[in-house]
Order: sequence, then C-alpha cells, then structure tokens
Amino acid sequence: MTDRDNQQADQSAAIKDPDEWVTGDEPPTAAQESYLHTLAREAQADLPDDLTKAEASKQIDELQARTGRGQ
Repeated sequence: MTDRDNQQADQSAAIKDPDEWVTGDEPPTAAQESYLHTLAREAQADLPDDLTKAEASKQIDELQARTGRGQ
C-alpha cells in the first residue's frame, strides 16, 4: 500500500456515525456549543436544551446544510 492509500484508509476510518461514539452521551464540547450557537443564529433556529455530544454533532450537520456552511 502506498502512503496515499494509507491516508485515505485512515480518513475513512476516522469518520463515525455519532450514534456509535463511545463518548456520545457526554455533554457537548465548548467548541461544539460555540459553533452551534453561531449556526443557530444564522439559521434563525432554536436549539434544544441538554444536547449530548452526539446530538450536537447531528445538529451541526443539519444547521450547516441549512446555512450552506461547511460545504
């Protein structure tokens, strides 16, 4: 395998469904919370209270799609 093949395999292995995260039930990180509030403000959306880290990740994906960010 070449280095390029190894890099592609490593990147695809790093992408996991948030529902499969070992730490998914933990509170969101400070970075997630900050970015969520920015996205929610731009999308004029309300955020649910008491999100988990996994739920915050899903909300970020949804709000990025709505705002066009992260594409």
